Amino acid sequence: MSPSAAAVPFPWREVMAFGLGRLGWPPAVFWAATPREIGAALRAHQTSHGAVAPKRAELRALMAAYPDA
Repeated sequence: MSPSAAAVPFPWREVMAFGLGRLGWPPAVFWAATPREIGAALRAHQTSHGAVAPKRAELRALMAAYPDA
């Protein structure tokens, strides 16, 4: 490791919140998962939930097309 590269601690809090909370895995499933499996689940989740919010003009057009009644 180069002198300028600092070790970054593993983000256990975030990984546990994702696996146990967001995915709803029971603890036994979470702790049996490999880092590769958790990473794959994260990528799949980001892909399926990675929608970009519409621009203001797009939102206005949608609101005009589908007004709340």
